[in-house]
Amino acid sequence: MKTVLITGANKGIGFESARQLLKKGFHVFLGSRNINNGLKAAEQLQAEGLIHVEAVQIDVTNEDSINAARKEIGNKVGTLDVLINNAGISGIAIDSAGHMVPQTAIDTDIAVYQKVYDTNVYGPARVIKAFIDLLKNSPEPRIVNLSSSQGSLTLHSDPNYLYYDVKGVVYLSSKAALNMYTVNLAYELRDTHFKVNAVSPGYTSTDFTGKNGGSVEVAAKRVIKYALIGQDGPTGKFFCEETNPAGTGDIPW
Repeated sequence: MKTVLITGANKGIGFESARQLLKKGFHVFLGSRNINNGLKAAEQLQAEGLIHVEAVQIDVTNEDSINAARKEIGNKVGTLDVLINNAGISGIAIDSAGHMVPQTAIDTDIAVYQKVYDTNVYGPARVIKAFIDLLKNSPEPRIVNLSSSQGSLTLHSDPNYLYYDVKGVVYLSSKAALNMYTVNLAYELRDTHFKVNAVSPGYTSTDFTGKNGGSVEVAAKRVIKYALIGQDGPTGKFFCEETNPAGTGDIPW
């Protein structure tokens, strides 16, 4: 039975990705920063008859937490086949009137950058570093980094892009940085069986978007597609089927 660790999987796209991979025969380690939330999520899946799921406490901003999760999972399995770096934050603040505070390049405090990058960029790097040995034990290891088309420099320079006017310097730049990390990681692993890709699930109805956007089922399907690719599949690419639904679905960096 193949194994997968999904960070931030107690709700939203991560939770639905866990559900869909369980249905495909995976054993899922459901990562959650709050273990109680993770346990409740795992119990919900088990109540659906999807029994091969375990909640694991993992805070991607905390190396001790990550190392403890690595030890816990490593004590149970010798191989991790898939890692989905799903945990992420927007860093968008809400003012007293309930409106989102714009993340402007001029006015945004550096502390906001630090907080968002700690989760969205350093988090995946920490988790991959901790779990790379278990992934190397898999005959077909897969790493999926959840990105966003909002992190595309090319698209955000194009006035015709659907979300051209939806700017936000911190979140967008964090995803651009994650994309470059993905390119470098895929390059370093190019002569191995690893497949490493950045995947944007598209604008999806979750807590992250205030319940606006498309269905979480469709978004998760887009994500797990790259957890399931064969050895002839792509690596070091950036995909968003919402932005480019035709052909391969890859989009410019």
